[in-house]
Amino acid sequence: MIDLGKYAADVVLAYCISLGLILGLIGLSIYRAKRMKADLAAAEARIEARQNNGT
Repeated sequence: MIDLGKYAADVVLAYCISLGLILGLIGLSIYRAKRMKADLAAAEARIEARQNNGT
């Protein structure tokens, strides 16, 4: 490993925090994508039901 001297703990902590934030953003993006997909499917089902009831 690279010798970071007296700043090793700070650098490792910064990397860990950055990695945690990146993983959190990825997780949030996946969660929101799934939620939006479900909302879109529900909206499409409502539109389809409305069109079928009107005919």
